[in-house]
Order: sequence, then C-alpha cells, then structure tokens
Amino acid sequence: MSAVQLQAAPPEAAAAEPEVLMRVVNRVAVITLNRPSALNALSHGMVRQLATLLEQCRHDDGIAALVLRGAGQKGFCAGGDVRALYQLAQQGRMDGDDGWLQFFVDEYRLDYALHQFPKPIVALMDGITMGGGMGLGQAARLRVVTERTKMAMPETRIGFLPDVGATRFLSVMSPELELYVGLTGVTLTGADALHCHLADVCVPAEWLASFEDRLQRMPHDGDLMQALRRVFEPPCNVVPHAPLAQAMPWVLRYFDRRSSVDRIVATLRESLERESAREPRQWLQATLDAMTTHSPTMLHVTREALLRGRQLSLAECFQMELGIVARGIQEGDFCEGVRAHLVDKDHRPGWAPATLPQVRPERVRHFLTSPWRAEAHPLAGLG
Repeated sequence: MSAVQLQAAPPEAAAAEPEVLMRVVNRVAVITLNRPSALNALSHGMVRQLATLLEQCRHDDGIAALVLRGAGQKGFCAGGDVRALYQLAQQGRMDGDDGWLQFFVDEYRLDYALHQFPKPIVALMDGITMGGGMGLGQAARLRVVTERTKMAMPETRIGFLPDVGATRFLSVMSPELELYVGLTGVTLTGADALHCHLADVCVPAEWLASFEDRLQRMPHDGDLMQALRRVFEPPCNVVPHAPLAQAMPWVLRYFDRRSSVDRIVATLRESLERESAREPRQWLQATLDAMTTHSPTMLHVTREALLRGRQLSLAECFQMELGIVARGIQEGDFCEGVRAHLVDKDHRPGWAPATLPQVRPERVRHFLTSPWRAEAHPLAGLG
C-alpha cells in the first residue's frame, strides 16, 4: 500500500493484485514477485506465499522447472521489507515481543528449500537484486543477469550482516573478493556478477522480454538444463566488460583474510594519502568511505562470519546467521541504521560503539555465539 492515497477506492473496486503470481508455461512454473512499487521487496506474506507455491511445484508432476522473476523493469527483488521489520523490532524492544524473528525463520527456511529443490530453478536477476533477492536468486541452478543488474549485499550499511545464506554463497569467490563484497556492500554490474561467480549467464535485458515465447517452444525430450539455457541465453551472446576486473589487484592487496578490519582501514588510509593517480584514488576513497561509515560492530562480525562460513554447510550458515540477526536486532545497530538511512534519512547513524577500534573482541564473540541451545534453535531442523 502506498504511503499516501489520493482518493478512496470505490466500494466495487477489485481486490489488490496478489504480491506473488504464478502461471505455468509448457510445464515450467513462472513465479513473479509482484510488488514493483517497492522494487519487489519481500513482505512476510510474500515469503509465506512463495513457500506454499514451492511445495505445490515440488509435488506437481506436471511441473518440470521453475522460473523466478520480478515484476516491472527496475528490479528482481530489493531485499526484505526492512521498514516493516524495523517497526516490528521497535515494538518488540518496548513490549518484549520478538515477532520479527518469525520473518527471518520463514525466509531462511524458504531459501534453504530453494537451494535443495529437486527441479531446476532459473532466477532472472534483472535490475536491482539485493539482500533477500540474493537469497532467492543464488539458490537457482541457472542465475541470469543483464546489463541492468545492480547486485549487492549492503547490510553492514544499516547495522546488519550479509545473510540469507550469504556466508555460504559468497564463498564461491576468493576470500579477498568475498570480504570486499561482503564488508563494503559494493554494487556489482551483471558482468561483475559473472566475474564473481554469482551469475551463470549475462544477457541483454531485451532478450528476456520474450522468454515466455521461447519457453513455449522448449522441448522436454532431452537435457532439461541445456534446453532452459537455450531459452535464456542468446545464440551469439556478448558479455560486457566487468568493471570489477580492473579493481581486482587492489582487492587482493587490501582485503587479505589475515588482516583485521582495523588493519584494512589503516592500509587503505595510508595508501590514499600517498596515491596521486585518479582511478586508484577513487577506488580507495569509495572503499574507505564504506569501511568507516558502516556499522563498526557489524563490520567486525561480518568479517568473522564470512570466514567461518567457508568451513560450514549451508544449514550451519543459516543457523549462524539467524543467531547474529537476533543479536543485531536486539542488542546491535540494526534499528539505528534503518532509522538513519531509511526512516528519518538524516544519514547520521549513532553506532554503538561509534568507531572500529572501540569494538572489543568479546563483543564480536558474543554476536557470533548462538542465543539458543542447539536443540532449541529455530532452524534446528535444517539439513
């Protein structure tokens, strides 16, 4: 619902269109996130609807594959409905209710089910694909991006961590690139996503406009994944240049897995003072700005979680992330980050602690310690 309604709808007006749509085209279920005015951000209701549709498709022998897409031309999915979560969290802090937790439990269960789904899934990550949108898209067997894709895990900016399985799916990259993407929240192009192994094909956005026509003619008597790939990738596909490729020497130099967050920042600052060339200075400044304005606590916690996730199973990563999420909302910077950047928009969050050196090791360890006993963990059944 929009924040301001110019006029009341007449009594006979039709009900609002569902936020998740599904139609079957030649035995392929096309599921559409249908909230374009909010860049298809996930409400709790959408998460539940998606979970229900997924189970229907799992048990329907007439459905051979799934396609996930977003309505409109601006985005696949901009993430979870952070404003709604902020309101629930604020209310919970006053009355002790943790109703916000169920959103994450349901979202993680949905994402895990997508990763484990027995039938091929295609995700059309055209346009903005961030946060919760990455949780959906990275579970797909065929991940399609375009020249319009803007992909990121920007959670540290609002006092959160890259979640929805990011501590696992970002590990397809080198540790240095994973830390750079996860800590800074840098926005990746479609070609960058291919370079980072976060996409399988990068195609022109206009090619996707007619995918249902090609899907209608897709044969089912051969290799299904090859057939799906022919539907979504043009015969002569030219992938644009990945801007990130030019920055890779800098990423490898500054985001060494052995370096603490404090050390990364100190080295960036020292290099910026010495550097005179324009392009390296621009990269150093943008990277330093992210590392010094995002939540100090969550930068430290995110670094540890990303490195730990490289050694964990997908289920264990979801379980670890949920514990950090619970700490971050109840005791951390999440509410303040959302207030500063999305509610009041003063862009002056009062982080606690305020600087990276003030974050004590015991605080980081606390955030990485589960709030629940193993048998009582809300995601104990995963895996």
